[in-house]
Amino acid sequence: MVDSVIFSLIVGAVVGFAAGYLGSIMVLEKMALVGDAMSHVALPGLALGVLLNFNPILGGFIFLFVAAILVWYVGRVTKLSYETIIGTTFTLALAIGILMYGDRLDALEAALFGDISKVDLTYTVIAIVISLSVVLLTHSIYKKIVLSLISEELAIAKGVNVARTNLLYLLLVSATVAIGIQVTGTLLVGFLVVTPAAAARIISSNLLKYAVLSATFGTLSAVTGIALANSLDIPPGPLVVISGVAIFVVALVIRLRTKMT
Repeated sequence: MVDSVIFSLIVGAVVGFAAGYLGSIMVLEKMALVGDAMSHVALPGLALGVLLNFNPILGGFIFLFVAAILVWYVGRVTKLSYETIIGTTFTLALAIGILMYGDRLDALEAALFGDISKVDLTYTVIAIVISLSVVLLTHSIYKKIVLSLISEELAIAKGVNVARTNLLYLLLVSATVAIGIQVTGTLLVGFLVVTPAAAARIISSNLLKYAVLSATFGTLSAVTGIALANSLDIPPGPLVVISGVAIFVVALVIRLRTKMT
């Protein structure tokens, strides 16, 4: 039990860091709903793993990556925003996933809200490797995405392959959501990609500070929520959200006080 607590805190820290850093781009792009909605599509994959007796997280990974590629392709063909595409289809995935679980209520609860007891050494190592990869790859495309937000034409003129960069970004979101499911669940993992970055945006004066604070707040939200959940013996997802919202409120108060002085 002690080992699982330590492992879950480590996973929470690395996933929170990666999600916060990745989310700083998402908030800039006004894609706040994308991370949350994409987490829903993992549920049928998780359910398939339970039904066919293989690792549910693997099923979630597969479904998320396929969904990211489909969203990217449909966006290129139709010119619709990613939020529009995801919003019209991913709630259906959530409903299908719930139906697939049927009467397996314990497994469904773990998928929706997380299950710390399933976080072992192997999962921790995988989470660390994937999180570090996400951070490094996000860093490599950060300026490219910011430039394309300012002007897509200017980005193309500078040699940026905007379509390929956007696809890589969506795949990184999928990877981050997938590894966070075990800790916070499919319903709440999208929170880690949005709220920490939103809190950082309120009090940041430049892009570097914004990215660093986003990653820091993501880590604090996850670690604090998981630690509280362990002490209270309840699923960690809701407490991770409450911790993150508390950070957002503090950032908002700091912002308001700064404006008043």
